[in-house]
Amino acid sequence: MSPIRSTAIVALASVVLAGTLTGCQFGTDEAAASPIVIAADLELSGASAPVGKAYQRALELKIEQLNASGALGGRRIELKVKDNRSDASESLRNIGDFSSDGDVSAIIMGGCNECAIGAVRTINEKKIPTIALATSGAVASPVADRRYVFKLGPNAADSAAALATELSRRGIRKVSLLYSADDYGREGMTALQREFTKTGADLVRQASVRITDTDVSQPVRTLTSRKTDALIVWTPPEQAGLAATAAQQLGFTGSLYFDAGAAGDLFLGEAARATERATLIFTQTMVIDDVIATTPAKAARRQWFQDYTARFGGYNGASSFAADAVQLIADAQLRAGGPADRVNRDGMRDVLETSQLDGLSGPIRMTPDNHSGLMPQALTTLVARNGRWRLAG
Repeated sequence: MSPIRSTAIVALASVVLAGTLTGCQFGTDEAAASPIVIAADLELSGASAPVGKAYQRALELKIEQLNASGALGGRRIELKVKDNRSDASESLRNIGDFSSDGDVSAIIMGGCNECAIGAVRTINEKKIPTIALATSGAVASPVADRRYVFKLGPNAADSAAALATELSRRGIRKVSLLYSADDYGREGMTALQREFTKTGADLVRQASVRITDTDVSQPVRTLTSRKTDALIVWTPPEQAGLAATAAQQLGFTGSLYFDAGAAGDLFLGEAARATERATLIFTQTMVIDDVIATTPAKAARRQWFQDYTARFGGYNGASSFAADAVQLIADAQLRAGGPADRVNRDGMRDVLETSQLDGLSGPIRMTPDNHSGLMPQALTTLVARNGRWRLAG
């Protein structure tokens, strides 16, 4: 059995599971139906290009799997991709083009918080369902102002709670924080301060960096120059690696922690020595090869990990969010009803708002009051060992 065919079976199982949760079934009489067109606005150049390219690879692989599975009732998914160059203005132009294209069923946006937040008004006015892979809570909240916008990926409050619990378990009290100077970074600082009041930890100092900064040594020096037991790095993946290397070069001997937004490649490359024994809060998919596949969902995650690794020679933690976005959109399109040769964006929005999926990233639950679907229990504690992330414990 070929890798794609074996994965297609897993993908089908994932679709069937989603159908069981929502109490619906797919039809099988749509052989002549039009394709399901998904548009993607991604950071394929600029500061966030590494993550954007990981998203693109994941989208292409997941779509290939679903098209091969036969689970779409005779329909196929087509992908249209535009590069936003890690620029909010360019992203908004892309969203405008996509939403004006009557063939496009839904949009997937990449990890740019500013891009997703800046496009909210256009998305709502054009009434096009959009799933953003950005981390900021402002992407999907308040829901009343973001009826067509949904979010996948870790939430700041959940990452902060998991980090605070781990610090408390290890008896760490004095903590410094390096965070990105954007919405998600500021949300993280606020959430950590709130969690620390519960555990008794003390945020002794903090510093921010712009997401475009390529040298973070000075703020790291400031954060580690006086007694601190741990350094939390709440930045994008590339800066997290730079921060770890800077801390090592400065002789920092405390513990190093990363929030979920700092997750990137499974293998740590040049930052391997600097991150040894560091702790990361992220989803289990990153280390699913350490997990016994005792459920269909875990088996699907393991298969996804293996197929992505076999295709691209490594694994990126962000890939599962992109794949789950495709699954949610395909599910919504097939359940929305209406003629198979027409796009039913309003129907898709209504389905997305009540979607439930035991996805590749973990349990996902959307509700009319919460458009950020990744559940807190999707997050777990990982540790860097011998140049890659492993399950802690």
